[in-house]
Amino acid sequence: MKASEAHRWGTAVLAGRPNVGKSTLLNALAGRKLSIVTPKAQTTRHRIEGQVSGPGFRMILADTPGAGAAAGSRLAHFMNREGEAALAGADVAILVVAAPRWTAGDGVVLERLKRTGLPVLLAINKIDRVKPRAALLPLLDSMSRKHDFAAIVPVSAAKGENLDALAKAAASLLPEGPAEEARPPEERGERFQAAEALREQLMLALSDELPYGIAVEIERFEPTADGRTEIDAVIWVERVGQRKIVIGAKGARLKAIATATRLALNALFGRRVHLNTWVKVREGWSDDDRLLQQLGHEPT
Repeated sequence: MKASEAHRWGTAVLAGRPNVGKSTLLNALAGRKLSIVTPKAQTTRHRIEGQVSGPGFRMILADTPGAGAAAGSRLAHFMNREGEAALAGADVAILVVAAPRWTAGDGVVLERLKRTGLPVLLAINKIDRVKPRAALLPLLDSMSRKHDFAAIVPVSAAKGENLDALAKAAASLLPEGPAEEARPPEERGERFQAAEALREQLMLALSDELPYGIAVEIERFEPTADGRTEIDAVIWVERVGQRKIVIGAKGARLKAIATATRLALNALFGRRVHLNTWVKVREGWSDDDRLLQQLGHEPT
């Protein structure tokens, strides 16, 4: 196909309540890790974009913060606005729900998507949890009655099941145009990736002891003469007690978190990383516009 021939291209946004697997789905479709993944709701705080291509199409796929971040903080405001902005510039909305059931939260997100006027494709994720597999048919029938979806595709992001079908279904809803006009996805730099990698390990290690009162700021990111990268990272918490939890007895927990992050970054960047971490207290950081801007959230 010549570059000037008609192509389908545009943007599809993954939308859904927290913890339905949107980030895992983005990574699986894009073929590389772009968005951090943990079992915790509200892991994603920024819009993350990746590219999915196939015969006759090039699609930007955007992962957004889970709909309905708890109200009351400036951070929640920024997260909700990220999702709204992504939908405003999209061609297709992919509503991601988690098998084996439809929840009230799914319905709330669907109502929000209906107001955008976008075609809505339903991706039923985590179908590997549906046992026996024959139970999937009544589930599909039940969910098809919720809305006149442009398509319904059952998938398992974790198992890589039916992802090509989802990509093709979404691409079929994109507008046609010259392939060379397709914009590239917004690339997040290594500094951002380092902060997210550390936040991922924090969320994995801290369980429910410190759910979402943490943020990571990269203060220094510099190459060294021997080919390594020196990274200084600050972990922000809101209370002194939280600082003690992150550090752990004799610093053991923070050391383990930093080591896991360093190994992940070595693999991600393809070079050695030296990571220095500090835990600092800033009461009410999630309502501090100045710090939130430093963390990559755009001001209103």
